[in-house]
Amino acid sequence: MTSMQLSSGDLVADRRADYAEMLFEGGEHAAAADLLAETLRLVPTWAAGWYRLGEMREAAGELVGAADAWTEALRLDPDDRLGASMKLGLIGAAHQIDAPPSAFVAALFDQYADRFDRSLVEKLAYRVPELIAQALADAGAGAFVHVVDLGCGTGLMGERLRHAASFIEGYDISAQMLKRAQAKGVYDRLTLQDLQTFDPGDLRADLVVAADVFLYVGALERVLAAAATVCTQGGLLAFSVEHYAGPEPLVLRPSRRYAHSERYLRDLLAASGFQIVSIEPAAIRMDRGEPIEGLIVVARREVDRESILETTIVQPPASLEALN
Repeated sequence: MTSMQLSSGDLVADRRADYAEMLFEGGEHAAAADLLAETLRLVPTWAAGWYRLGEMREAAGELVGAADAWTEALRLDPDDRLGASMKLGLIGAAHQIDAPPSAFVAALFDQYADRFDRSLVEKLAYRVPELIAQALADAGAGAFVHVVDLGCGTGLMGERLRHAASFIEGYDISAQMLKRAQAKGVYDRLTLQDLQTFDPGDLRADLVVAADVFLYVGALERVLAAAATVCTQGGLLAFSVEHYAGPEPLVLRPSRRYAHSERYLRDLLAASGFQIVSIEPAAIRMDRGEPIEGLIVVARREVDRESILETTIVQPPASLEALN
């Protein structure tokens, strides 16, 4: 949250908060924080106001006060739609969590859906769909019976794969993003799904793709185990991550996106039953004028020679599920 996007419900408090924002934008971070703290006496249950107060105090170097504000925001909104728990972890006021709150991810992309394509492609030079499509082509994969697009968003990856897929379905946590994807007519089926709790059941596909998704998942053990279940023997998994060059498996960055080490990916893919086809570094987007270095990964599901004759792909009906 970088502005007072959510109203307090009190006109006077909103006006004072707007003035605090003007002070903040002018570089008067401490004064802005003091004014917003006073404002919150009028609206003490305004979770978004407490969250923003934490950001202002952080910018002013008041980390103890920032932690107090984010703790209060989290108390008022236990689902943590604003991501206060992540901010607490980043300043060392709490243990860093290995997965973002699902409500935070859903709220983030619901708010972002209407401007997602324009902002990401035109302003941030987003390249992941084309990089993944090229990596698949380099692997000699040009046609698929059934594609599963995890975290499909508005359908940018689906647009790249539609010509090569007999059937393509997308899963995403954001209902608003799915509505944008549905309007494009790219997918045969769309499903509202939190990847943190994704249970594939009898879903099978010869390509599972996750474009710029795992940075909002965190620890990947569960989702890669699910992908291994979905992938038919010899099927492909293709995804991107933000690259972390340090010794830890993954880290939460100030952007509140996770970055993953190559060693972590290699070890986890092997443990999940995948053979790596390629791992290539690439600039995946721009952020504040700087390129974000990522990894484009393609892996193949290992073939069990004893049961290969039993493996089939069930072609689903070509119909689009209506979104509520």
